[in-house]
Amino acid sequence: MESEKLRVGLLFGGQSGEHEVSITSAKAIASALSQNSRYDLQPFYIQKDGLWCNPTKSQAVLQQTQAEPSASSNSQVIQWQLPIEANQIDVWFPVLHGPNGEDGTVQGLLQLMQKPYVGNGVLASAVGMDKILMKSLFAQAGLAQVKYVALSRWQWQQEPESWGEYIETELGYPCFVKPSNLGSSVGISKVRDLAQLEVAIASAIGYDSRIIVEQGVTAREIECAVLGNDQPQASIVGEITYKSDFYDYETKYTAGMAELIIPANLPSEVIEAVQAMSVKAFQTLAGSGLARVDFFYVESTATVLINEINTLPGFTALSMYPKLWEYSGIPFADLCDRLIDLALEKSS
Repeated sequence: MESEKLRVGLLFGGQSGEHEVSITSAKAIASALSQNSRYDLQPFYIQKDGLWCNPTKSQAVLQQTQAEPSASSNSQVIQWQLPIEANQIDVWFPVLHGPNGEDGTVQGLLQLMQKPYVGNGVLASAVGMDKILMKSLFAQAGLAQVKYVALSRWQWQQEPESWGEYIETELGYPCFVKPSNLGSSVGISKVRDLAQLEVAIASAIGYDSRIIVEQGVTAREIECAVLGNDQPQASIVGEITYKSDFYDYETKYTAGMAELIIPANLPSEVIEAVQAMSVKAFQTLAGSGLARVDFFYVESTATVLINEINTLPGFTALSMYPKLWEYSGIPFADLCDRLIDLALEKSS
């Protein structure tokens, strides 16, 4: 019967630079869930000003039958007045990438609602989003990674020359400058000398008060997907290749600019190491549901270095996470179904 269906709240859009990517991911998930008689799908679109839209307006955004609703003039007053339909949701499926969605903030709200939700909890989401804390935990867990320097906006502004010299000595060039809390390669710069370093840091601290500078390595970029709660499983391993200077936002989300190679052509011992490290990274952050873990494989020394974990990876047609599981034997629709089961399992 219709009343016996599981009401799934698909949460997408959001207040981050990855708003459009979130909509694209949500369209793919909505298409999969709508074909499953088990679910009554209720979409909830969050505008860029923070206003939650009801399912009717949200469905229009998914179907592109109208433009996104305009920002409300008094959004600061009404953005926390959730649509009445939100009270009827049985399980939430957040597809919010980046800040205010992937960093534990929305997870905390859903936790307060006392409803199951797909994906990682507050802790794993917050730590996974913060590159400095993430790398500190990886180091304590014994996961090999590239050398890096972490500093705050205040530290840089007090002693830019000293920090510049220190980074040159510790890391050398090329190196990568990144905001600590931001996703999808936003605000990241590759630098090759001190002048570029200063410009890149000035740019990064415009996004976040804490930044990280990582040593550049000549390596292949390898990714692995993780699925599960207490007994997480790793997918087969994939590789990303591209012709641009590095895997920036444009390369990541523009068709034809990057190629996903699945499965990656790697020695069996390297594949096993990547899979084992993926599960260990997931468990180190107290992960649940899903994650994509990214690595560098330095072929000249046969070394595997963990780069980062993404606790809410993309679900677009170009996204590595669902493709890795598809090649591992779990089609897209089944993957969405499994994630909902894991959410219910976690809350039981």
